[in-house]
Amino acid sequence: MTSPIATAIQQICHEKGISKEAVIETIESALAAAFRKDFGNKMQNIKVQFDIETGQSRVFDVKMVVEDLPAEERELWLKGEWPPKSEEENAREQKPEGKSKEAKMEDRKAKESDKHGVTEGEEKRFNPKTEVQITDAQEQQKGIALGEELVMELDVPSTYGRMAAQTAKQVIIQKIREAERVMIYEDFKDKEHTLITGVVHRRDARGVLIDLGRANGVLPYDHQIPGERYNQGSRIKAYVTAIEMTPKGPQILLSRTNTEIVRELFATEIPEVGSEAILIRAIAREPGARSKVAVESTQDSIDPIGSCVGQRGSRIQTIISELGGEKIDIIEYNESPTTYIANALSPAKTIRVEVDAAYKIAKVTVKEDQLSLAIGREGQNVRLAAQLTGWKIDIVGEDGAMTEEVASADEQTTPTSSEEKNTQPDQVEKEITENDKELSADASQQKKKKKKDAKA
Repeated sequence: MTSPIATAIQQICHEKGISKEAVIETIESALAAAFRKDFGNKMQNIKVQFDIETGQSRVFDVKMVVEDLPAEERELWLKGEWPPKSEEENAREQKPEGKSKEAKMEDRKAKESDKHGVTEGEEKRFNPKTEVQITDAQEQQKGIALGEELVMELDVPSTYGRMAAQTAKQVIIQKIREAERVMIYEDFKDKEHTLITGVVHRRDARGVLIDLGRANGVLPYDHQIPGERYNQGSRIKAYVTAIEMTPKGPQILLSRTNTEIVRELFATEIPEVGSEAILIRAIAREPGARSKVAVESTQDSIDPIGSCVGQRGSRIQTIISELGGEKIDIIEYNESPTTYIANALSPAKTIRVEVDAAYKIAKVTVKEDQLSLAIGREGQNVRLAAQLTGWKIDIVGEDGAMTEEVASADEQTTPTSSEEKNTQPDQVEKEITENDKELSADASQQKKKKKKDAKA
């Protein structure tokens, strides 16, 4: 029959996702702290063995066997007068209250030195808490040699005090929390630089918190797609940029603007990309607006663009919806710079491409009706093409003289229209003056008529 303690340990392991050994080690550390609180002393190195089936524990004082001190020092040691106290230690004992910051720092350094048995600027010295001299060890256990451990079992109390129990409780909570954080970090460390799915939890000062199951990821504001809304409870996919271990646990940083999220979505939604039958050579992206993806097939029987688009655009539409409606242009990669640059400017059609390999500058000539399409809105198309290919691209029309003539014609029509606008106020003033004259003439005639009627 399973004991209640074993059942509780299994439940903790299942809920927290930590190993059984980690929980047992936590319980042993808590019992050691409780024993040290009520029954131990500072010269004991307490270790506890806990049996989860019986719920019983055994307490030991474990020390490493080292060489004896020199005769004079050993004699002082047996009298309790070694190591001799320094002037600073004597001063601290005489004035225990009102310590300065410097004195507190010295105390802290002294405690750290006692833990490791080393004082600053000195060689390693005998530490009575974790070490025992070989003469004393052989009195306890005959035949023990240098470098071995002397294990002395201590009496286990029937009950612990209230303060010891409280100490054990705090140790258990802290150790289990630390073990849980380590397990979460190890689980998510393998997911770094991959695509992950989560549920929008809430917003805070850092960004949007994404529930990833055992942990929460942070989607910072500068890694969010402009204009995209993150409603609580909605599922989204994000790219894991980094996983850092902090005092509060692992911090998982996510991104929706990273270029690699497009690559991961292609690998997930398109089997040929996942199996590397189609390779993604380059990606250029403006998050929330447009992306260009250069693909290449490793097999002659596979059409790279058709495979990525899918039947009636089913595959690419899934990726577009995952990115919040962001447009995606699929470009066929080519080793020839001229062909590659011409493809990158799609959907615009080019006439010719002239390249300067030394400076990686390309001059692309297009028809007049394709000029605005090649440049794109606010230069977006040519900017993404340059980013995709790594070349500086200049777009020119098919007939530069025609462009100048059109511009000069526009300049000639502009003054004419402005002159017409300037003449409009004069015409209005003339019309108003004539209307006033007609109104005044009518008014005078009506007055004369009234006077004749009055005389009659």
